[in-house]
Amino acid sequence: MQAIFYILYSSTAGKYYVGHTTEDLGERLRKHNSHHKGFTGKFNDWQVVYYEAFTTKEEAYKREREVKSWKSKKRVEHLIAGSGHPA
Repeated sequence: MQAIFYILYSSTAGKYYVGHTTEDLGERLRKHNSHHKGFTGKFNDWQVVYYEAFTTKEEAYKREREVKSWKSKKRVEHLIAGSGHPA
């Protein structure tokens, strides 16, 4: 099963969201942009700005925890800028 670690950005909120999923990334993004009770439900302009594919959910979750442990917006932006992924 493929799993994806991803970073979303909301220009309205001026914030990043870090997560992982085994769903199709487009479907997961659609859910984030729906008005639900969670943090991302407050805004509906989330865009995928970075992702990495892994072979297991555990690997993707490990990467999510690693990036969240940075607690640094600047470091996340550096990761995105150096990735070659369109922001």
